[in-house]
Amino acid sequence: MAIHKKTSRSVRKAIIPAAGLGTRFLPATKASPKEMLVLVDKPLIQYVVEEAVASGIEEIIIVTGRGKRAIEDHFDVSFELEETLKNSGKNKILEQLRGISNSAKFCYVRQPQALGLGHAILCAAHLIGDEPVAVLLGDDLIDSETPVLSKMIDLYERFKAPVIGAHRVSMDDIHQYGVISGEPLEKRLFRVSDLIEKPAPHEAPSDIAVIGRYILTPEVLKILKKTKPGKNGEIQLTDGLKTFARSAPCYAYEIEGKRYDAGDKLGLLKATVEFGLKNPEFGKQFEDFLKSLQFHQ
Repeated sequence: MAIHKKTSRSVRKAIIPAAGLGTRFLPATKASPKEMLVLVDKPLIQYVVEEAVASGIEEIIIVTGRGKRAIEDHFDVSFELEETLKNSGKNKILEQLRGISNSAKFCYVRQPQALGLGHAILCAAHLIGDEPVAVLLGDDLIDSETPVLSKMIDLYERFKAPVIGAHRVSMDDIHQYGVISGEPLEKRLFRVSDLIEKPAPHEAPSDIAVIGRYILTPEVLKILKKTKPGKNGEIQLTDGLKTFARSAPCYAYEIEGKRYDAGDKLGLLKATVEFGLKNPEFGKQFEDFLKSLQFHQ
């Protein structure tokens, strides 16, 4: 799929944390990054990169760790492969590969230890400077007509304040998320007053959960640098945003579109089926195959 770039925006840079060990997908992730697990015909991380580029992001900083070299290779130019495709007349595939490596400026930094999302972001903070930055988590895939990040950048340009991606979840699952307490301003928009990390259902202030899309300002990064490690010695982004929201405007945007938790085996299977059905090349054949299966009650 061709990557369509949006014109230059006020948010030009994005951080994609990708240093996690992927333990939920072992043994598949023993030697291969979980971000390179395939969803139909592309690795998971490519979907996130495409969303960023389609939203106007020009520079992408991927925070990696040991054993993640395949991510760098995927977004790099492969001269030998491109020559082979060119000589074989496979121009359509060649164009797709060149589109991947030319979609943005890529930079890679290492997170030496898995010390939390806040720590991963701080590993890349020296490359941000005094400007806003988007953060996208590869575990969250969002199928939407307009890229979610693009709508969040629109909100940043309107308010000049941090914007958090949010999604309503059932109270049975609320303990798995950071949860927003806030005042509704308009449809799908809230002003955040507090964030509670993984509350019990009876302690949750709402059913509005934080998901893996953020627009952060330099002020948030400054607070994050002073944020002390919490549980398991990790620096959490939620803690930094919580501190910020107590004294300055911070907003949450309830996303439009369908979200898939690709960090979960069942979530990835569900996404594979639904993305497969939408595939223009073989979606109809896949649908016929699914209909032919005999499901036993």
